[in-house]
Parts: sequence; C-alpha cells; structure tokens
Amino acid sequence: MKSTVEQLSPTRVKINVEVPFDELKPNFDRAYRKIAQQVRIPGFRPGKAPARVLESRIGRAPVLDEVVNEVIPAKYMEAARAEELRVLGQPEFEVTKLEDREVLEFTAEVDVRPEITLPDFDGLAVSVDDVELTDGEVDEQLDELRARFGTLTGVERPAADGDFVSVDLAATVDGEAVEEASTSGLSYEIGSGQLVDGIDDAIIGAEAGETKTFTTQLVAGEYAGRDAEVTVTVQSVKQRELPEADDEFAQLASEFDTLDALKDDLRERLGRVKKMQQGVQARDKILEQLLESTEVPLPEKVVEGEIENRKHDAVHPFDHDEDAFAKALEAEGKTLDEFNAEVKEESEKAVRTQLLLDTIADEAQTQVNDGELTERIIYQAQRYGVSPDEYVQRAQQSGQLSAIFADVRRGKALASVVRKATVTDASGTAVDLEELFGKDESETPSGEADETQVTEVEGTVSDK
Repeated sequence: MKSTVEQLSPTRVKINVEVPFDELKPNFDRAYRKIAQQVRIPGFRPGKAPARVLESRIGRAPVLDEVVNEVIPAKYMEAARAEELRVLGQPEFEVTKLEDREVLEFTAEVDVRPEITLPDFDGLAVSVDDVELTDGEVDEQLDELRARFGTLTGVERPAADGDFVSVDLAATVDGEAVEEASTSGLSYEIGSGQLVDGIDDAIIGAEAGETKTFTTQLVAGEYAGRDAEVTVTVQSVKQRELPEADDEFAQLASEFDTLDALKDDLRERLGRVKKMQQGVQARDKILEQLLESTEVPLPEKVVEGEIENRKHDAVHPFDHDEDAFAKALEAEGKTLDEFNAEVKEESEKAVRTQLLLDTIADEAQTQVNDGELTERIIYQAQRYGVSPDEYVQRAQQSGQLSAIFADVRRGKALASVVRKATVTDASGTAVDLEELFGKDESETPSGEADETQVTEVEGTVSDK
C-alpha cells in the first residue's frame, strides 16, 4: 500500500491511498465465504461453493463491492496511523480508480487536530472573589436543615406563598383536552417554580375547594409552545411548621449536642463550598485567558457536528417539532436566529477549548489512571440515576467511553495550568487551590490508562 497526504487547510487533509490487488487476497477470501453463505447453489452445501462457481453464478461485481467496502476503512486507518495523523470525526471517501485484479485507489478527506502554539503559562494571574461568609447565610443553611424536619399542618385560610397545596389540574388547547397536563391530588409548594408559569398567581389567595383558571404556554409534549387554558382546583392547604432552633434540634438533626456546635459546623461547610467556588472561578478565568491568547484553528466539520448535536438536544424535548420549539423560544423573548447564533458561538468555543486542552495534555504528557476514569464513570452514573454498570454499557453502545476518557484528561491538563498560575482574591491575598486541584504530580501515577486501554477499563468497570 502507498499513501500520501495533502494538507488542504490547517485543520483538514486529503489522504491518497493506492492498494495493489496482491494485498487483497485475505479480503477476497472473506468476501467469497460471506457471499457463499448467502447464495444457494445446487450441488454445494451453504458456504462451500468455490470462488469460480460463485462468480459464474452471481458475477464479479458483488464480490468487488464487498471487498472495497471492507478495505477502504481499514486501509484508511492504516494510512492515518502511518502518517501519524490525529484525525477528528468521520472521513469522506471517494474511489478514484478501480481496476479489477490490478489496483484500488481512493481518497479520504478528514479533519485533523491543528498545530497549536501554546502561550507561556508562568505569567498567568487571575483575581477571584473574596470568601465572604455572613451570619445570615449560616442561618439560611440552618433553616433549610430545619425544613427537612418540618411538619405539614392543615390550615383553614387562603393559600399563601410557601404553603403546600394539593391540587387537581386540567388543561385544554383550543377546546381540546391535554391529557398529559391533567392530574389529581398533586402536592405542590407555592413559590417553588416546579409547575407551569402562572400557577402561583392563580392559587395564592384561593381556599380549599376553590377553582381558578389561568392561561399559560406549554413547554413540552404535543402542544409545546401553544397557549393552554389551565383549570386548577385547590383540594387542601397546609403550612410547614419548623422545629425550634435549639440544642434539642441539634441533637435530633446532627451529631452535635448544642445548636452553637451545629452552626459552627454549618459555617465550616459553607466556607469549604465558597473556597471551591473560588477554585471554579479561577479555573474558568484562566481558561478564558488561554483561549484569548492562543490561536486555535477550527475544524469545520467538527464544529458542524457540535452544532447539530446541540440543536438536536434542544429540540428533543419538543419531539423534534421545530415549530413548537420556535414558539417556546418566542415565549422566552428569543428568536430562532438568535438561538442559532448562540449555538454556533457556544459550539465554536467548545471545540476550541477541547483542542487547546488536548494540546496542553499532549505537551504535558498527561495521563489518566484507572481510578480517575472509574471515578468519573461513577459520578456520571449518579447524575443520571443509573448504576455504573448500566452507564458503562450505554457509553459502550454509543461510543462515548473514549469521550469520557478525553474529558478527564482535559480536566487534568487544565488543573496543571491552574496550579502554575498566581491566584489572589479581591483583597490581594494569595488563594491556595490545593483542595480543589490537588498537588502537582511529581511522577506518572501507577495504573495509567491510555486511549488504547479504554476497552480494558470497560471490562474492569463492568465486572464490578
């Protein structure tokens, strides 16, 4: 096999491949065996008809098609590896020459990782917000904890903000009942924002047994984006009564004996959260600096794929009804053109970020160990409410396990840059981000996993 590469742009190449038929004997053998299983020829058992008999019966063309379809992807990958190309996305193939029993020639156009010149990381410096913790914030945390131990008591008065109500709902669009928007005995906390727009205004002030009607725009289902007339009947009104904030409550709700000790613990926990927020802010600001100071050519096809994926995810809740989606956007005060512009901008930034962090990871020889990959898988599984085994199976089926590996590696690469940066708070005090980003790795951790080992990690996680 011979191959050459033409650089079409900083992010796209054309691979020219020439394969003599002498190299294709194994492919022809497999093609004959496969076709022989599918064709019934008198006098021969399935799969046992010789090649010459098959060709005389079905012709040469089906065999050539089978061979070409098998050879092109395999020889493309072989050429890409030989040329050390870092390909992105799927190639576009074109057969340029096919002389039976002589030669197969084809081209493959594909996006590739561009060469990126990285800036000097030593001069990076950002400022983040101060960690400010007030007594009011601690009291708010305490109230949330008290709410978990609160009790609901029925009241004989109109519903008010913060009350819990049991309601029956029914909706119609142009006189047609909307089945998925109808329910009875639904428990709802007024002001939580967990139901349709307008319901709070309708039921505040209503008493048990009272029915109210309001108009709202549906955001999902068959009538997404359409105005619906909603009828809500209040069946009962309850208010939440919180336990007293005292030592007895502290003993009930925690391992502490006194309320003061509980509040000190809440203050400490809240402080840790705010320090983590400082770290996230520092990370995001440093990434913005890197993007602003680094030229990252964008692979057109990769960006197009990212845009399509984001649009698909946005329209999916509307059953891919673009008219309903456009009406929902209109209800938010946004046009379809504005949405498309935002998606394009976000997609370009996402691709630029991935390419930049991949380059940083390559230069730093960033490794991902099995534990880190498994930790991310467990975290993602918890997010989606499934077991790690099920999440891995889904990732395998959709081909996303390598993407998970890449995300972990990019995160580690960015963390390595953040550790080198100077980070201060608004008061000028140096911020220690070790709690978020850890210590600098002095050596490669054991049990490292690279992209060629991902299939092994799949088995490791699945067997747990």
